[in-house]
Amino acid sequence: MKGRVEMDETITPQEQPETAHRQTGKSKARRFFDFPLIALLSGLLSFVVAGITVGLILYAVAAIAGIPNMETAPVWLSDYLSAILLAIAAVMVAKFSLRYLGAEPRDDLPFDGRARDFFVGLLFAAVLMSLMVGIAALLGAYRIDGWGGSTSFLMLLLMAGFQAAFFEEILFRGVIFRFLEEFFGSWIALLISALVFGLVHWSNPNGTLLAGLAIALEAGILLGAAYMLTRNLWLAIGLHWGWNVVQGYIWDISVSGIAVDGLVDAKPVGDPLISGGAFGLEASAIAMVVATATGIWLLVKAARIGHIVQPWWVRRRTGKALPVSTPPVSPTLSVSGEGKRDYAARA
Repeated sequence: MKGRVEMDETITPQEQPETAHRQTGKSKARRFFDFPLIALLSGLLSFVVAGITVGLILYAVAAIAGIPNMETAPVWLSDYLSAILLAIAAVMVAKFSLRYLGAEPRDDLPFDGRARDFFVGLLFAAVLMSLMVGIAALLGAYRIDGWGGSTSFLMLLLMAGFQAAFFEEILFRGVIFRFLEEFFGSWIALLISALVFGLVHWSNPNGTLLAGLAIALEAGILLGAAYMLTRNLWLAIGLHWGWNVVQGYIWDISVSGIAVDGLVDAKPVGDPLISGGAFGLEASAIAMVVATATGIWLLVKAARIGHIVQPWWVRRRTGKALPVSTPPVSPTLSVSGEGKRDYAARA
């Protein structure tokens, strides 16, 4: 059948030998740095260097502008410029470091047709978040009192959107999940990366143990599954950006504990277990059920197309290949079967 078909019916990983033939001719040093856990450390070190570089640039700008210290810096410097620079730094790490690391080096941020997955993620996240808000409203846990001041637009666009989506996805999915997966396999990597993601968000304002566990469960699984399905970062980045911006700017709900001023003036009502309380809808049972179920659905789709990775020692014994990046997905997360081989060859 021609045209658009479901991914789980048409797409299978490219058949290719695992890493044995690629190791031939490589130096011992190169094979050492190709090892997944060494690649993980190298990727994390790249982020440390990038973060230090951004900090030095910000201090240089502050000195030129006559700002005595960053603690009293205006918001354009401490928040907006830093958000832009951190996102750009993460992209630079992905393009100039991560793409050369690991057992099967590849570019997880390709500037080709697969970048359209970003917009699919935006749309999908907008629908998903609006669905959860609608459920909260029906249950009496969310109330709109009028129009808001919309003063958080730049903060949400640059910090919760641009910075969080690019920096966090490249770090958590492009480094931590990817290289843990190459060594431990998909399931252990998904568990560890999700727990680390939740732990980081637990430290946010209004963070609680329940909020951290909720983020780990719903967002950790959803975003990890998005990466597993497509085998590049664009869908996960779009989901993350759309989730934060729609939640905060459109529906005026705190984003991971950070209060915002959106298009409408809204507030959580009733039991925090249902509304999420001061942390926002992400800490609610609604998000834990709906978003986690969506993540599991994506995991099922990823499994059906053979995108579950076995541990390093199993692949080494069986010679099974790592999955390759898929063609761009549609808003229903289906993909055209035509052109699949071209994308597989480029991965």
